[in-house]
Amino acid sequence: MAWSLGWLGRGASRSVGPTAVHPADWQSRPTCVNIDATEETVIAIKTRPNGLLMVVGVLFVGLLLVPHTAVAQAADVARDWDGHPDLNGVWQAIGTANWDLQDHPASAGPVDTGAIGSIPPGQGVVVGNEIPYRPEALEQKQQNFENRWTDDPEIKCFMPGVPRATYLPYPFRIIQGDKKIMMIYGFAEANRTVHMDKANPERAPIDTWMGRSHGSWDGDTLVVDAAEFNGESWFDRAGNYASYNLHVVERYTPMGPNAIMYEATIEDDTVFTEPWTIRLPLYRRLEENAQVLEYKCVEFSEDLIYGHLRKEPTR
Repeated sequence: MAWSLGWLGRGASRSVGPTAVHPADWQSRPTCVNIDATEETVIAIKTRPNGLLMVVGVLFVGLLLVPHTAVAQAADVARDWDGHPDLNGVWQAIGTANWDLQDHPASAGPVDTGAIGSIPPGQGVVVGNEIPYRPEALEQKQQNFENRWTDDPEIKCFMPGVPRATYLPYPFRIIQGDKKIMMIYGFAEANRTVHMDKANPERAPIDTWMGRSHGSWDGDTLVVDAAEFNGESWFDRAGNYASYNLHVVERYTPMGPNAIMYEATIEDDTVFTEPWTIRLPLYRRLEENAQVLEYKCVEFSEDLIYGHLRKEPTR
């Protein structure tokens, strides 16, 4: 993060980091401090010979060193009747996490799909960009990658699981109540219920693709604890995966009226040596009458899955 100090009328500019500004840089003339952080802030202050401007300027820079989350929590967000942030609406991730959670270059897809089937480059969403696989699990991940064009659950239209459902390249809707929060995804008609009224989370009768979710509020952050998955889902098209021991703790923190910082901490002692976290923003869809449309993809995958059973196999 950097801040630029532009001197009006002089045409000069400089970049400063979190160090104090030297008094010699603050001359006795009308000054504009243009500080770029999460949003542009312009402060016009007239200098005084006693150096007061330097003190005020350093204070302003110091305020902008407050962590981004603290700034976000102070933002003007809509509130529900109980005082918690109102997360109702249609949201969508922007990025390439569904292709690969980690940093990745552009690469080719199946030969007969050309550019439309290629993988776009992307910056990773894994904090630290490392996924701590156990050696034997890393071998399975690499095997998944090699067979991704036939084995990825997404290509078969299976439900995406958690957290993948959140960063698929399609919108999803949050319907917020005091006892339940519904999350409705277009892809494969997936959905999940976050139980806000269960002090002692109860086990689901069976493990499922979307698991069982229980939620609570930590200040302005919605915290969702999800577990009891069937161990069949992948995290992305690169073959990153987990087992039925997967445990995910999600955090939805408003950064303003139209953005949420999404974090998911992933634990699975069978596959990973330690917990790891992904972090990415979600954006509100602002077009009039935004909707989550049903993406009934089963019919498009039947031939892939069952084509070999035809009297005249298709593959």
